Amino acid sequence: MRKQSLAREWNTVESASDRTGTWIQVEGKPLLNLSSNNYLGLAHDQRIVEAGKLAAEEWGAGGTASRLVHGNYALYDELEQRLAAWKEREAALVFANGYQANTGVIAALAGRGDAVFSDRLNHASIVDGIVLSRAEHFRYRHNDMEHLEFLLKKHQDARRKWIVTDSIFSMDGDKAPLLELVKLRDRYDTMLMVDEAHAGGVRGEEGQGLCHELGIAGKVDVLMGTFSKAFGVYGAYVCADEIIIRYLMTKARSLVYSTALPPAVIGSNLAALSLVQTDSWRRKAVRQNALMFRQLLRSRGFTVDEEDTPIIPLTLGENEWTLQFSKRLRQRGIAAVAIRPPTVPAGTARIRFTVMAAHTREELEWACEQVSVIRDELQKGGTIS
Repeated sequence: MRKQSLAREWNTVESASDRTGTWIQVEGKPLLNLSSNNYLGLAHDQRIVEAGKLAAEEWGAGGTASRLVHGNYALYDELEQRLAAWKEREAALVFANGYQANTGVIAALAGRGDAVFSDRLNHASIVDGIVLSRAEHFRYRHNDMEHLEFLLKKHQDARRKWIVTDSIFSMDGDKAPLLELVKLRDRYDTMLMVDEAHAGGVRGEEGQGLCHELGIAGKVDVLMGTFSKAFGVYGAYVCADEIIIRYLMTKARSLVYSTALPPAVIGSNLAALSLVQTDSWRRKAVRQNALMFRQLLRSRGFTVDEEDTPIIPLTLGENEWTLQFSKRLRQRGIAAVAIRPPTVPAGTARIRFTVMAAHTREELEWACEQVSVIRDELQKGGTIS
């Protein structure tokens, strides 16, 4: 793996050197953080921190048991009721994290004799959930609705059919064609699950996600989201009809056999949910920063998609080149890591930039200048073409 530049290493963050999370310290050096999923800048909000402290003081430090034993604190009920109301669904269910939510939900709702149709660039947790379900797994080309319809026609005799997609793709920053997916759902009598991990908090009038922004949330059978990105905390949730949620309480193994989240996490999530709903200025700021950074990169000759999401990939191709680029970014004071296979397809290694609401124009202009200088240095040295 080292010879192929695929071995992985930790980047130990020694401190968050400011209260916004835009700067971190690694190996004693301050770095502008352009790798965080803390899109709205809420991870360091003192209202969320204090809410977690208060919950820990009242309920203790640990979850102590699975939710089906005695880990289901009243805080869970409050959070799930508020989530269901926010997402305009009958019920909600909180999981430990996004990976457990996707693997648990898909493996519970699909099984032998069923067919699951999944975008080729879906998150690994979706892929693993399908594998665990033992359903037939059909991957359609990224955002290719003609290919998906071909597969739906070919396998329309499956016992049950599910379409599963990210709404905003985590490594590419582009959006799924959700309006077309809803039409195919109706036309071929399938169920639809949408992972809103990177859209929750960022899209929609109150941050409900891209499905709500497009007005099709009621046509989605299972809405999944996380607290670990725009919310700035930890955990995940699914929202659906009550019968589906009741079923998952019994059948989702990643929920049934896991210890409940610590009360401090639930308390912080409750505070974060309130701020996500009310602080619309954060959504406007992160979108403006995303558009600005993309335009700054394009003005210096980089190829960047015409999108408005905070995930901005700079595809370099070769693993070693991408590692060298990331190393030089750190040397110049920027934290932006190299993303390599199997996280992305072979030959598409990239630097995955992410912007936050708290980034200033001056910081993003300075970062773009450094990216441009590194590109010129590596081209001159013959490292990249």
